[in-house]
Amino acid sequence: MTTATTPTPTFDLGGDLTVHRLGYGAMQLTGDGVWGEPADRANAVRVVQAAVEQGVDFIDTADSYGPVVSEQIIADALHPYADGLVVATKAGLTRTGPGEWIPVGRPAYLKQQVELSLRNLKVDRIDLIQLHRIDSEVPLADQLGAFAELKEQGKVRHVGVSEVSVDELKAAREITEIVSVQNLYNLTNRQSQDVLDYATAEGIAFIPWFPIATGDLAKPDSPVAAVAKELDASPSQVALAWLLAKSPVILPIPGTKSLDHLAENLGAAQLTLTDDEIARLDAIA
Repeated sequence: MTTATTPTPTFDLGGDLTVHRLGYGAMQLTGDGVWGEPADRANAVRVVQAAVEQGVDFIDTADSYGPVVSEQIIADALHPYADGLVVATKAGLTRTGPGEWIPVGRPAYLKQQVELSLRNLKVDRIDLIQLHRIDSEVPLADQLGAFAELKEQGKVRHVGVSEVSVDELKAAREITEIVSVQNLYNLTNRQSQDVLDYATAEGIAFIPWFPIATGDLAKPDSPVAAVAKELDASPSQVALAWLLAKSPVILPIPGTKSLDHLAENLGAAQLTLTDDEIARLDAIA
């Protein structure tokens, strides 16, 4: 199985934050349903530390993961942060219980949550704050305007959005500079292909959440399994390598609670897919 210690491809997030294109998504650090404390907090801390030790310099979290649990674990594991480490977080989804997510985009709420994230992450400025979901009951200008104000105050460096259409992304860019978009996208779900195409053309970071979705595709007779066998890699590594090959603006953020799976995921950065292999994987959808 292919493993790696340092992911190699990089991207200039916002034009001034150079990060390796294979990051770490911190949603799974919490308890079941992305709610409460993990069963083994010490292990969660070790996984985050191991990610950075193995070359990860882009970590994605959210105030709603736990809530606050993920941000606090990251701070416990890594503060004071190493130079060059970028920690992105999100605001805009509130929680009422395990597996429950409710958009709240009132400016006062978003500002409050950013202040809490600053405290929980133990930072003076958030490198990348992302609107977790657009609240249909609040004007988008008010939602992103809250982040723009915090950016002017020096509490936020860059602003991103999540789960948006191309038209929504264009509208967001008229309100404030948008350096990233985080949408669902993987081998089996390419409903955001048009958003990826737009982001690629505009040089905007595209952060696919749920980047590994092999499922039945990992069966012995599947194209993913076949390519994985040829490369002496795992299906998950192939799925991630496919993402990295799709566009230079893609920053996958696979998450895990397992040290072994972490090393496996990071090994994807060392895979080089041929045009034929990419075409075979493209044909899955």
